[in-house]
Amino acid sequence: MLDRAQEVPEIDDLIGARLVAQGKLEQSALERAQRARAESGERLDRVLTRLGLVGERDMADAMAAELDLPIVGADDYPEAPVLDGLLSVRFLKNSRVLPLSEDEAGIALAMADPLDRFAIEAVALRAERPVRPHVAVAAELENAQERLYSGGKTSIDQIAEALDEADEETTEADVERLRDLASEAPVIRIVNHLITKAVEARASDIHIEPFEAQLRVRYRVDGVLQDVDAPPARLRAAIISRIKIMAKLNIAEHRLPQDGRIKIVARGKEIDLRVSTLPALHGEGVVLRILDREGVVLDFDSLGFDDSTRGQFLDLIERPTGIMLVTGPTGSGKTTTLYTSLTHLNSSEKKIITVEDPVEYQLRGVNQIQVKPKIGLTFANALRSILRQDPDIIMIGEIRDLETAQIAVQAALTGHLVLATLHTNTAAATITRLLDMGVEDYLVTSTVVGIQAQRLVRRLCPACREPYEALPELVRQIDPQAQGPMTLYRPKGCKQCNGQGYRGRMGVLEVLQMTDEVRRLVLQHAESQEIHKAAVAAGMRSMYQDGVTKARQGVTTLEEVVRVTSEQ
Repeated sequence: MLDRAQEVPEIDDLIGARLVAQGKLEQSALERAQRARAESGERLDRVLTRLGLVGERDMADAMAAELDLPIVGADDYPEAPVLDGLLSVRFLKNSRVLPLSEDEAGIALAMADPLDRFAIEAVALRAERPVRPHVAVAAELENAQERLYSGGKTSIDQIAEALDEADEETTEADVERLRDLASEAPVIRIVNHLITKAVEARASDIHIEPFEAQLRVRYRVDGVLQDVDAPPARLRAAIISRIKIMAKLNIAEHRLPQDGRIKIVARGKEIDLRVSTLPALHGEGVVLRILDREGVVLDFDSLGFDDSTRGQFLDLIERPTGIMLVTGPTGSGKTTTLYTSLTHLNSSEKKIITVEDPVEYQLRGVNQIQVKPKIGLTFANALRSILRQDPDIIMIGEIRDLETAQIAVQAALTGHLVLATLHTNTAAATITRLLDMGVEDYLVTSTVVGIQAQRLVRRLCPACREPYEALPELVRQIDPQAQGPMTLYRPKGCKQCNGQGYRGRMGVLEVLQMTDEVRRLVLQHAESQEIHKAAVAAGMRSMYQDGVTKARQGVTTLEEVVRVTSEQ
């Protein structure tokens, strides 16, 4: 194996070919990386991960298969250091290796780079035993190193020690000093560390909040905020400035909110970050929204649709004309649902145009327009031009005002299918919202074909969820017709879910179809509760009922359902 590992160019090409064959890499992307390798002289595997073309896990799998080596799982790392004191921590971190075990046959060595012959020979020489290389995912190896060798100090603490204490007042006032401090290696490493750890934790947002005596950092994971290790408060100005420089924002402006965007490669993934700054009492707060192109799954089953709701929803979006609305609060997965719908509808026979603010993910074969209000490219103005482009399907990122709603109605009346989002609490309340906006009732009944409302609940970790028998009182409340005991599930926590008991999210949803009875109530300007009851009588399952069904299936908990929905 070692002899073969010396043939790095050959191994590189074989790994590249394997990734293409497995569908993990496009042939055009491989050719791009090969050109970059020729110019830089770097190994192909490193070029692929640095450009964000292949994730670290996919690269580790390909290397292990090509070199015929075992791969290390997250649970395979030791609880205590192996060969403690024999190998320096600096060597282990620089070489990205970690001893897993030792026995008479030799040393099992986890390696982020199994082609590093020097590291193998150095460990073998120091331990005076043969080495058995194992392929490791870099992120998991680094987490194990931090756990075993940090000495109680977090990575943030270790990086911050490299910086001398700076005068906060001078830092705030002196823009040039601030720019210099933000460009120093330790500050860059701290910001990169915060982003990388957020990506590893599957976070959707990073919240950086300055207070009088501390800098607070939280990740939003599966919709819930969690505190993480934060840098010292004295570095808050430098850290905020570093983020603003990356987002091409004005670091001298502290009085007004600013918005920007960052593109970065983290763990071999291309990540887009939407950056928002907001002046607060003790400095600027920053929120970074993480848009992981690889992390989004455009699949109805993954979104929480079952056979019943999927059939209803597909029947509505497959109609040639009309308006289909997806509603819910911010962060409830509306855009992902619409993207999944467009992926389902996309074909060479149909022209699809979207108007979004912002364009979160790029869809192949779909014409996507980014709204730019500063130059007059609003939703309404873009939609007027779109109608002259002869589209079959139009997606509107959000209906925010009467003008946009009227153009959407006009598009539906002239033979287009319009998909759009709206911020309302329930499907029935969406009709009331349109009427309140000023859309005529007869236009609502003649153009809107259906409305879906949704929320996101956390999925129970399938590896550690615990069944329990619900109390009889709770059973009667959930299902008055239920006979006998009812089994529900609760979170426990394990390594796979980082002790949270939950891993990932899914939707609970309701699909309202515009039946004749619903249209009659709309024309009467009935209350949303009456419309909801009529829809339920016609066969609609409410979000609460959908959530209870998923709780009984063991996919989520009843507490999660109650947290995000209310029974009507």
